Amino acid sequence: MKAPAGLHYTRSHEWVRREDDGTVTVGITEHAQDALGELVYVELPAVGRALAAGETFGVVESVKAVSDVYAPIAGEVTAINDALSSAPEAINRDPYGGGWILRLRPANPADVDGLLDEAGYDEVLANA
Repeated sequence: MKAPAGLHYTRSHEWVRREDDGTVTVGITEHAQDALGELVYVELPAVGRALAAGETFGVVESVKAVSDVYAPIAGEVTAINDALSSAPEAINRDPYGGGWILRLRPANPADVDGLLDEAGYDEVLANA
């Protein structure tokens, strides 16, 4: 599994995509959803919630395990993917598209640059 180009990643398997409006979209990686298996529940944060980098903002639950999801950078939640409440399996089908979890307005947009690029994330996976 190669990480898609143009995104940023965390060692805890979240991905981040910059949006044109200055927000970032966050989800879990293909590797994470594959390791978890079929997702049956996603806990979403409240819109407006301020998150610190590394803070747990939700949970993804599968038939095999429950896993926390962490904020890759500090910011305010501006949107959540409500569709995941009734269809958490969207993350399994398309983790980088329809399976996004939330959008954040970064406290410091430059923090995204401190995350892993696709080559760095591929190295994390190779050493796992």
